[in-house]
Amino acid sequence: MKLVKHIANLGYGSRKDVQWLFREGRITNAAGEVLYADDPLDHDDVRIDGEPLDPPTGLLLMLHKPVGYTCSTKDRGRVVHDLLPPRYRLRSPALSTVGRLDRDTSGLLLLTDDGQLLHRIIAPKSKLPKVYLATLAEDLRGDEGAVFASGTLMLEGEKTPLLPAGLEVLGPRSARLTLHEGRYHQVRRMFAAVGNHVAALHRERIGGLVLGGLPVGEWRALDAEARTRLFAGNAA
Repeated sequence: MKLVKHIANLGYGSRKDVQWLFREGRITNAAGEVLYADDPLDHDDVRIDGEPLDPPTGLLLMLHKPVGYTCSTKDRGRVVHDLLPPRYRLRSPALSTVGRLDRDTSGLLLLTDDGQLLHRIIAPKSKLPKVYLATLAEDLRGDEGAVFASGTLMLEGEKTPLLPAGLEVLGPRSARLTLHEGRYHQVRRMFAAVGNHVAALHRERIGGLVLGGLPVGEWRALDAEARTRLFAGNAA
């Protein structure tokens, strides 16, 4: 791939914009030597205004999504892409959320520009565990664990029962729920099906990835070892 196209695909501007960066001498190598548009591509050696390039295509990010942000770039108001560097919106291939968390749900959200990886994560056959902490409006009645684990719970408007899910009671109105599928508003609808209401919801784990100490609203790129943990299914 041409150096100009590579830099444009990372969101630094159109090819014309990137050509101007070359003409202004703002694109150099790590030693500070000016690069030219027809120079060989060596991603790790390229600098723009002295700063390394953003990660190349194949990026996978972990984001601690706050309440109040949506996952769709078409929504008005605050969207999760606002929490990333502005040029990340312009990357090609596009950086997409891996599944969604609704506006009122916080926690672990993955984003990637790797279409194959995205589909591998969300494919039903992957059955990656997704772990949520739920705060409820009413006390648990005691039989929710058995209902969720039965594999027979049918949500309103659905034609297929849910896969068995695990419930760990943390308190009278708090629980940890482990799912192996991702239906629309699934956690909220499950508790509604047993006569309760989710007051707050937080996703803490996907596969073997956990948020750990990542602050709310912050993100970080995941390396190969983290990707291996994701599919290993064991907590980090």
